[in-house]
Amino acid sequence: MSIPAQSSGTPDAEPDGPEGRLRRFATIWSRAIFPSTATSMSRPEFEEHLLPLARELSEILHTRVFDAAPAHGVGASLVAAHCTDPDALSSTLGVVDSYLVLYCGGNGPVELSTEESRARCARIQHALAGGFTQALRERTLAEQEAIARSALTARSDAEQALHATEARFRAVFKDAAVGIGIADLDGNILEINDTLTKMFGGLEHHVRSHKVNEWVHPEDSPYVWKYYDELVRGEREHYSVEKPYYRNDGTVLWTNLTVSLLRDAEGRPEYQLALLEDTTERRLLNLRLRYEATHDALTGLPNRTLFFERLEKALAPREGMRFGLCYLDLDGFKAINDSLGHAAGDRLLVEVADRLQSCATAPGEMVARLGGDEFVALTTGPRTQDEVHELAGRILSALATPIRLDGRELTVRGSIGIVEGPSGERTAAEVLRSADITMYRAKAAGGNRFALADADADARAITRHGLTTALPAALDRGEFFIEYQPLVHLGDGSVHGAEALVRWCHPQHGVLGPDRFIPLAEHTGLIVPLGRWVLEESVRQANFWQERHTDGGPLRINVNLSPAQLHHPRLVAETVDVLERSGLEPGALCLEVTESALIGADDDLLKPLRQLAEMGVDIALDDFGTGYSNLANLRRLPVSILKLDRSFTQGMQHHPADPVDLKIVEGIVSLAHSLDLAVTVEGVETGAQAEQLRQLGCDTAQGWYYARPGAPDRIHALLLADAV
Repeated sequence: MSIPAQSSGTPDAEPDGPEGRLRRFATIWSRAIFPSTATSMSRPEFEEHLLPLARELSEILHTRVFDAAPAHGVGASLVAAHCTDPDALSSTLGVVDSYLVLYCGGNGPVELSTEESRARCARIQHALAGGFTQALRERTLAEQEAIARSALTARSDAEQALHATEARFRAVFKDAAVGIGIADLDGNILEINDTLTKMFGGLEHHVRSHKVNEWVHPEDSPYVWKYYDELVRGEREHYSVEKPYYRNDGTVLWTNLTVSLLRDAEGRPEYQLALLEDTTERRLLNLRLRYEATHDALTGLPNRTLFFERLEKALAPREGMRFGLCYLDLDGFKAINDSLGHAAGDRLLVEVADRLQSCATAPGEMVARLGGDEFVALTTGPRTQDEVHELAGRILSALATPIRLDGRELTVRGSIGIVEGPSGERTAAEVLRSADITMYRAKAAGGNRFALADADADARAITRHGLTTALPAALDRGEFFIEYQPLVHLGDGSVHGAEALVRWCHPQHGVLGPDRFIPLAEHTGLIVPLGRWVLEESVRQANFWQERHTDGGPLRINVNLSPAQLHHPRLVAETVDVLERSGLEPGALCLEVTESALIGADDDLLKPLRQLAEMGVDIALDDFGTGYSNLANLRRLPVSILKLDRSFTQGMQHHPADPVDLKIVEGIVSLAHSLDLAVTVEGVETGAQAEQLRQLGCDTAQGWYYARPGAPDRIHALLLADAV
């Protein structure tokens, strides 16, 4: 049924606006509970009365740090509005369950997932029902206590009114909705009503056979009997507590107990009056809701919420106590989900959870599921140094047995990060972060193993994460710059060109070399815009050098290409665009590609390199000799330069040179020249090394012997020196 929303003249009050949807919810709510409400208001007036309460429920649903406690006041407000009929509560809970998320779920500043909205709605219902029940109970108890007190006082006031007073007292006493008992100051039970008898199992003699102070239960609050002693001594007029009792069949009865002291006409303590409300079902409901809120619905294991509670307790400062945490992530679980489906993946997780549960049965041990295929196992005690390693070993052993799923046997492997230490030194978030980092170290080492947390490794991982998150903004803020290392012709010592080497001027860490951030840029995909910027800046600088160095021949600029850039579909188009806008000839540009990036490269990958080579751009095979490519592949690669890795020339830094290195380099140079390839050598650091490489026929070289990477004007100074 469509319910028209009232318009307030603002966009939010439109039928589909937040205010319109809120009013629609209030209309449905008022229609549901108005028939069971004892109020003098008309239904439209009652709807306006409910509107602020509906708004409060909507705000509770969307709080950033969710807290359902304010819904307690909404329940109390219903009782204050004379909505005391039980049907009013059940109808309200039904409306909140069915319509709160539907009409108010999108009214908040933050978009909530359906699962999160429903979970919050369930907790709001629980708090609202608690507030309604408590308010109704307090109202009822106040009325019943007043009536009972009046009846007892009237009975002792005047003998002539005894029969009338007793009749009134019996009527109230018998028909009361709560259990009522009267006892003397020695604890002897004098009177009980039918409700109290039923609460204890229906046997009146079972109740009367006990004194009040004999109803002891192990879960009694420590203050119960202290309050009782003070009351019978006349030092306290009343007290209220939550108290459990044993019924005659051994089951437990939970009650809200209010005990009041009755005095005689002279003010001396005479009787004690007890009012008991049966809260057993409500407590069971609370326990069930608590279980659902703290346990994983799929596996039944404790969830992240309960695990954090246990972990925080384990980390609380305690003399001599330690903790051990195993953070487990299944290896290759995504492949199982993708190949067999999520239903099969769920069954696998259930089986894994059962095996993990069997591994943590000792006192102080627990297993929880954090989400997805991530599990944690916690152990506490004075000797967790050894226990946590044993626990991790048991987990890996339990996972080693194949799991049968849909007729298949699946081998499950896992990577575990272990954090162990004394309590009171770290927070739960710090421990879990360290365990997570350590788990990924174990996974990177091949998986199916556990690794121990290391403070230095954690710090490096945190730094890497910080650099990764700072990379995009760093490019926008212009924090990158380029240094240039000259390429020297070995024949005459002239500067042949320069290699562009990007640096990052980080605000906190200072100048970082490419080894610190290029892998991170490749992992995040930022290497493509960063590489384009390096190409633009390098080509622009090379063109400037060409204009200033007109009589020394063409000056080349070498720019590195990452594997991610090789796969970029606009590599050729962007390179052409950069060259055309700068005015630099293609022959003055050399793109360096690592040998490992071209191992096993197919024609699709080599096609853009061939196009660039056909344009006149030189392609250099960088780090040659470090991979495992077949030398015959050199014939199919569109390269014109081999850049020999420094590891082959380190043995030539001193005289006499390593004869093995000499033979290897001599063979590579001979092979390269036979294929019309030039040879460039990296890492030249001594004059002896440079001379030996010249004699072997190498074409160009770079290294600290000539110049360290530096600002572009240093290259210009070297060029001027060549001109002289």
